[in-house]
Amino acid sequence: MAIKLPGIIEKYVDASNEHDVKSILACFSDDAVVRDERQEHSGKKSIEAWIVNTIEKYKFQFTPLGIKDHDEDVVVTVDVSGAFDGSPVTLDYHFTIENDKILALAIS
Repeated sequence: MAIKLPGIIEKYVDASNEHDVKSILACFSDDAVVRDERQEHSGKKSIEAWIVNTIEKYKFQFTPLGIKDHDEDVVVTVDVSGAFDGSPVTLDYHFTIENDKILALAIS
């Protein structure tokens, strides 16, 4: 069964699986914030560096497993495989969407 994702999240997942840095970055608002691996990345320049580093380090692929609304966030459960110990892992991606852009992303 295919998971129906909001448009911008589907674009983010597709671009991420293609490791297309420009297309991933285009999914975020100018003042977006990403929280991943106990670090915070604010603004497009910092988020772009996070994207490039994450692709190089993990060579990941995403498979969305489920979706639920949580307060103002959309939480997508994702199977993440790649070049890391314990692959694959299941992580929750907490998206805050505003004006069809990702305003915040927290990965846990």
